[in-house]
Amino acid sequence: MTRYGMAIDMARCFGCQTCAAACKIANNLPANLAYNVVHTIGGTAIDTAAGTFPNCTLDFRPVQCQHCENPVCVSVCPTGATFQDEDGIVGVDNELCIGCESCIKACPYHVRTLLATEPEYYLDVVVGEFDAPTHKTGTVEKCTFCKNLIDRGEEPACMQLCPGRARYWGDLDDPESEVSKAIVGREYEFYLESEGTKPKVYYLK
Repeated sequence: MTRYGMAIDMARCFGCQTCAAACKIANNLPANLAYNVVHTIGGTAIDTAAGTFPNCTLDFRPVQCQHCENPVCVSVCPTGATFQDEDGIVGVDNELCIGCESCIKACPYHVRTLLATEPEYYLDVVVGEFDAPTHKTGTVEKCTFCKNLIDRGEEPACMQLCPGRARYWGDLDDPESEVSKAIVGREYEFYLESEGTKPKVYYLK
């Protein structure tokens, strides 16, 4: 059994949004849906510095599903549509999802979206991976850690194109994995750790 996780180096991320764009294309996401969002920390708007001149800072936090060890979204789902597989990846079965939004309300990270209307796309052609997730009206969607790519022995799409090489991926239980090596000797934090969900995305300081 594998315990997949990710580390994001906050010192190397410069908010370019490439991870978000790669995710959107690879998963053929509708126009109003994003699995991966890059937040500007402390600013009043995207790419807006925090603080008062001349003491300003401009820092970013990419956020997607944290694939928690203790996912509250799983425990509140009335149909079993939200589940955690043997590798620790939290997924949504859109054939079982009834769009009740229980998981959306329970998730402290605000990374789930209900496709309330028929999906609309920027292009008239399907883009991304041939086995990208399907997008069904009336169901909830979220980051899948690119489960389809992982099953083919590849890395998540957000990993592949990051120009700052700020992301690390792999099996948290394997000391030789890229993510395990990245964490060793580094200070890190978990997003909203106080929620008790035990996220598996490490933010390196």
